[in-house]
Amino acid sequence: MAPFSPIVCIVGFHHARGPEVEGWFGVEEGSDPASENEWHLLPFMALSDGAHASTEDFSYFTLRHEATPDQPATSLFGISCTRQLDANELINRPADVTRSTVQKAVVVISDSPHHFGQVREKLSVVTTAWFAQRDFTDLDILQKFQESLAKSFHDADDERDQYFGLSLRELIHEFKWQTLVLFKCCLLQPKMLFFGSHCERLCMMQFSLVSLIPGLIRNLQDCADPKFNSYEENLVMPTSLKTSERPSLLAYMGLPLQVFGKGSLFGPYTPLQQLDMLADHGTKSYIVGSTNSLLLQQKDRYSDILINLDEHTINVSSTSLRASLVLSTPDRRWIDFLTQAIHETWDESNPGRPKTMGYVGSEEFIRLQFEEYLLALLSAVKYRTYLQSHKDDENNLLTDFEGDPANEFGSDWIDAWMKTENFRIFDKYTDSHLFDIVDPKHPCSGGLTIEDVQRRLAQQVAELHLDERIQNSREVIGKQLAVGQKKISSTFNNLWADIEAMREAQRKRNEEHKVASSSDHSSPVGPMVRFPKAPDLSHAQASVQAASSRAGAYLSSWGTWASEKRKTGWGGKSTAPSTSPMNSPPLSVSAPGDIKRAVPLSKAADEKTTATPMPAAEVRERGASPS
Repeated sequence: MAPFSPIVCIVGFHHARGPEVEGWFGVEEGSDPASENEWHLLPFMALSDGAHASTEDFSYFTLRHEATPDQPATSLFGISCTRQLDANELINRPADVTRSTVQKAVVVISDSPHHFGQVREKLSVVTTAWFAQRDFTDLDILQKFQESLAKSFHDADDERDQYFGLSLRELIHEFKWQTLVLFKCCLLQPKMLFFGSHCERLCMMQFSLVSLIPGLIRNLQDCADPKFNSYEENLVMPTSLKTSERPSLLAYMGLPLQVFGKGSLFGPYTPLQQLDMLADHGTKSYIVGSTNSLLLQQKDRYSDILINLDEHTINVSSTSLRASLVLSTPDRRWIDFLTQAIHETWDESNPGRPKTMGYVGSEEFIRLQFEEYLLALLSAVKYRTYLQSHKDDENNLLTDFEGDPANEFGSDWIDAWMKTENFRIFDKYTDSHLFDIVDPKHPCSGGLTIEDVQRRLAQQVAELHLDERIQNSREVIGKQLAVGQKKISSTFNNLWADIEAMREAQRKRNEEHKVASSSDHSSPVGPMVRFPKAPDLSHAQASVQAASSRAGAYLSSWGTWASEKRKTGWGGKSTAPSTSPMNSPPLSVSAPGDIKRAVPLSKAADEKTTATPMPAAEVRERGASPS
């Protein structure tokens, strides 16, 4: 049977007719594969819903290839790269281009998706270069692209697994323990619906999940149509085993498990026009993806489990499926160990590679862990079947295992899986004593331990991102402390400055008070009362002059009286009118804002007190002339 040579086509969006195929490369002249194979949905698969919202987007889909004289009907796989260009930038603008934007997709169709990892990079470069020409009539670059694909596929066609899709590290980092739930759900063959607004990520998630089953990427020939069943029809039970060769071991153990056999469908991107196939009675199970939110309104009709990539949620609508997908204690221990390995080696700048650059946590490490888990599962289920057929013969039982080791994978899940089509094929085409090759034991067997509880708590704490929040809090607190310290320092500096200013003002007031006090103490009327505020010196000087003049008049009157007394004698009476200072009003000294009365002289005449007159020099010094 001649291998299928990859072909290339152009899909454009016409303003009146909608998406349509505009040309083919790598086919016979005059041939139209779309009409020959009834690919009327190809334009809708290539131009996904919402592709116009991004500069570049990719879509992955499956196509049914009709039987030919050389080969039977099989599945083909398409990958498209969609871009847009402003219509005004076109060098040769066709008359039918009426919209402001031109949207086109370049599509590559192959017989296997395992080459898509390298195709995706080349397709992006070629599509970008074609759009950069700004002339869609120049197709030479696309013709050469198709020729190079055919040659590269032929040269690189070896037996090595060429995985592509979303990084498994990213898958586990995002879904954590639910990654194992999705993996075991896939084996139960329900109706799985993936939803996301980003088409490429939506498709990559599904391919990543499918690639966890060893060898399945290369055996998807029946996934495009629920009527296909060529894998089982051509399957032969292996009769020999080379344990040193991995492909021989996997084939003997019944891998890959064919989850896309008769009645099943795989559509990484499924447009709304294909919903009739999903609702068909012959479609029992599928894994499909959609970018149209209208499908969310009918999720209960079209899905048993809905994985919403935009909201990071998993919604299981089937009650029986929900009960089967409860992970056992060994399951949780196993996936927690794997999740912790990813978390400890996570590198935000390069999610697909461990920051330690080591083996633990790498893509190959993850795949081998799932392979070990799956082989142990297959062996344990075979041993369960053996136990049921030899339950009355204890001599034929394995002494190393107590009871049924398959229960460690979840008894409800085991019961549900043994009713699926992929289990029927596995059980029919594998040896009954697989447990002699691989131990029928869970990789993390055993009951719940304190280590499980500690690991679970550590994982839940990690999911809360407390380290990030504490780090942010530390930064915020540090900034606030710095700001607070600065404010406090500024406050203390201002406070000390105010205190120094107050001290300086107080010092000045004290000096002024000392000057005023010295003047008051030299006055005969007693000291001046201290004021709480510095006095106005201009007012004070005027008051002192007024007081001095009055004091001089008083002393003059007192001197006249004293002279009269000396003439008549201190005990005699004078005929002159009395000019005793006792009859004059009390002396007062005025100050700003207050009036203080001087201490009055005692009644010397009544008490016959002897008074000594003030020397004339001192009187002149105070501004009054002696009488």
